[in-house]
Amino acid sequence: MQKKLKFALLGLVLIHLAVLGARFFAPYDPAEQHRDFAFAPPMLLHWVDAQGHLHLRPFVYALVYHSESSAAGPYEDDRSRALPLRFFVESTTTHGNSQSAASGEPQRTNHLRLFGVDSPGEIFLFGTDDYGRDQLSRLLYGGQVSLFAGLFAAVLSLGLGILLGSVSGFYGSWPDAVIMRGAEIFMALPWIYLLFAVRAFLPLHVGAQESFFLLVGVIGLTGWARPSRLVRGVVLSAKHREYVLAARSFGASNFYLLRRHILPETYGVVLTQAALLIPQYVLAEVTFSFLGLGVSEPAPSWGNMLAELQKLYVLESYWWMFAAGLVLVPVFLLYHMVADAVQQAQL
Repeated sequence: MQKKLKFALLGLVLIHLAVLGARFFAPYDPAEQHRDFAFAPPMLLHWVDAQGHLHLRPFVYALVYHSESSAAGPYEDDRSRALPLRFFVESTTTHGNSQSAASGEPQRTNHLRLFGVDSPGEIFLFGTDDYGRDQLSRLLYGGQVSLFAGLFAAVLSLGLGILLGSVSGFYGSWPDAVIMRGAEIFMALPWIYLLFAVRAFLPLHVGAQESFFLLVGVIGLTGWARPSRLVRGVVLSAKHREYVLAARSFGASNFYLLRRHILPETYGVVLTQAALLIPQYVLAEVTFSFLGLGVSEPAPSWGNMLAELQKLYVLESYWWMFAAGLVLVPVFLLYHMVADAVQQAQL
């Protein structure tokens, strides 16, 4: 069980580090367009060229567009143009909305990227979308929105759940009645419809950063009910244990009892809930953005990347546009492995 937990945590750490380091790992800016390569298929890495010569450095073939699509599609490999993969390359990013006061030209910044190819070549390991934007870059940058919206929303929900559940279970009486009746109302309503109802009263068109925090607030503030009930149950049991009663008889304050003796008993429940809520909230963000209620273009999120699949011709012809949906599968599996391992450790 410990191996299972370590494996799942290692996988999650690597995924989150990859999206956090998107500026380094992504070959392009997520909004950078290559209009000559709309819906370009993923490029394959090669070590052996068309003449059978082995290359120590991996390379890709340049893509050539044909107006008349063949069986393989409108793009074909140009076997005469091999583009060697370069590691730790210097890249220039143009900020179109930020201009130099002296020249009035868009500002450019240089930074290091993990890999790339020599200009004017292009590399699209995960293909491109209809604007020619690199899917791998958008996948990494979009993970910053989707993964961390779920993480921060879960922190907010669990924080409220611990606070309200502790107050309800420890003090009882009318605080317990008010909090638990409110939790029952929130749990009785289907949470996804509740989220839609709350989001409908909020501004529709906001910036990417505002949309992110708006989603975190909406999702987090509507998900506190279940954690609060679970925490309340643990607190009700823990406050009657002998060591708690002994500490109270020695004059320990309520705050000390909660901090030192009672809340540590809830850690197992809280960790299990965190591992279950985070993927649920990631899916909520993806759903919102897929429906156009979350982070909007050109800022990427896994939800608005999947929104392209609402177009039938994309769904039928461009299989690489499913990448954002496919990456959700290992993320969800790893989180559920963590939840299962934590739950087994408590038994």
